[in-house]
Amino acid sequence: MKIGIFISGTGTNMAAICRNFFENRLTGVDEISFVLSDKKNAPGLEKAEKFGIKTIILPKKKDEAKEDYETRLLEAVSPFGTKLIVLAGFMKVLGTTFLSGYEGKIINIHPSLLPSFKGVDAQGQAFDYGVKVSGCTVHFVDETLDGGPIILQQPVFRQDDDTNETFKARILEQEHILLSRAISIVSCGNYSINGRYVLVGR
Repeated sequence: MKIGIFISGTGTNMAAICRNFFENRLTGVDEISFVLSDKKNAPGLEKAEKFGIKTIILPKKKDEAKEDYETRLLEAVSPFGTKLIVLAGFMKVLGTTFLSGYEGKIINIHPSLLPSFKGVDAQGQAFDYGVKVSGCTVHFVDETLDGGPIILQQPVFRQDDDTNETFKARILEQEHILLSRAISIVSCGNYSINGRYVLVGR
């Protein structure tokens, strides 16, 4: 299966995916067709170029309607024939226009145990709340904020001496592992969905 990756920032999750792909540890993936960023200065673009992956820069224009931007997104990626879009730190919420072109074929990594701590800076939200355990989640993308069916989750226990930054770093380590696992599951079709529940290995 061909996949494409969307980013907005540093691209550490994207880089982990690329490393696993080139080390033949991403089952079911034949090609990483592109890395797309909505930010022209995203540091992840340079990382992608070092892996030899084609990069696409597609920022939203000032006052551009969401539907028009998503139409441009579709036009940019459809020629590649990708069957799975991976949101790896992509900071825009996708709507009907884009989702209709990739229904059930978009996944996202989120740095909390959903449905807790949705949205931006989930790790900081969890830390400030005083949780004993948080973690990360890979889920299918729908029109709700961080609300699609959950594929995989990985808990990360807070240490007594953790700071916000160390807690965030340990969650990120697990994100790098979990996202590639989820990509392999979806790429191989090794799942089914019963209601909202994703059965892996069925």
